[in-house]
Amino acid sequence: MLVERGLLVMNVEVVGDAYGIASNYLRRTGAIPDTSGTNERLLQIIVRLFERGEFNRLKLANKAIAKFEADELV
Repeated sequence: MLVERGLLVMNVEVVGDAYGIASNYLRRTGAIPDTSGTNERLLQIIVRLFERGEFNRLKLANKAIAKFEADELV
């Protein structure tokens, strides 16, 4: 049981860190508004990438940024 809880905490931390990196970049570029709220679309992208097996915070953030920006162009 403790292992499961530890993994859940690590998962939340990785996703949270990746979101922080990606949202900071996207706010600075003006792609998302500079508000204190969570951008649900960006968070969904990060969670999907995480569920598909990307566990590195920086790679997760970079892939999410690329996906977020690509979806904006469509």
